[in-house]
Amino acid sequence: MGSESGRVKRGEQSRISQWLRLRSKPSAEDPGREREALLLAVAAAGLPLAPAAHPAGYRCSCDRIGCPTPARHPVSFAWQTQSTTDRAQIERWARNEPQANFITATGMVHDVLDVPLEAGRSALERLLAAGVEVGPVAESAGTGDQARMLFFTATRGTPEDEDEWWPCALDCHPETMDEHPGLRWHCRGSYVLVPPAALPGDHAVAWVRGIEHPLPDPLTLLETLTDACATYADSNTPATVAWPLGR
Repeated sequence: MGSESGRVKRGEQSRISQWLRLRSKPSAEDPGREREALLLAVAAAGLPLAPAAHPAGYRCSCDRIGCPTPARHPVSFAWQTQSTTDRAQIERWARNEPQANFITATGMVHDVLDVPLEAGRSALERLLAAGVEVGPVAESAGTGDQARMLFFTATRGTPEDEDEWWPCALDCHPETMDEHPGLRWHCRGSYVLVPPAALPGDHAVAWVRGIEHPLPDPLTLLETLTDACATYADSNTPATVAWPLGR
């Protein structure tokens, strides 16, 4: 994996900074503009996006009876091929679907290490205190195990030594979320909601550390996150670690 894969190019960094400055303007004046700017900043960082469902009251906009992941899943089954960083396409989606959430497809440019919120906050504090380069981080609010912290990292790609790749059915299918209450590694074939996103019950997904931060190697965060999850499990309910999906 080249060093450039986890870093935003200088030209793109400038555009991201311009878009992020819009966040300082009162969102009540034009929340659609702020939302669009944040999404474009994500795309400029190289993270592909696709439209997702959104809350419809306490239910999901997909109208699926008993939707297991309300407002947390893509609109299209073809989300992997639909995902794009094209500015014009994202602008069209954002303007034509003003309530839609967006997912970002992992395993191409970036992975996401997804941990319980309490464990994530503890790990983030430890990592920053130790001077570790932490990339973008988002909080996904919710109740119980739905409250998560998302650490965005560079993707592991395809290791030269496939023995380094841990095969597992993982959480690449969010319907299995309850089976993996501990650390989840979103890589090839997976996705996460990208901020800003609205969830049922007036919850949301929001940035704690913005997309302007370079993407780190996931292995630099893994030990601390795993330790934090183990501590969280000891003080709450048993937690598991779901390793990345094999080919």
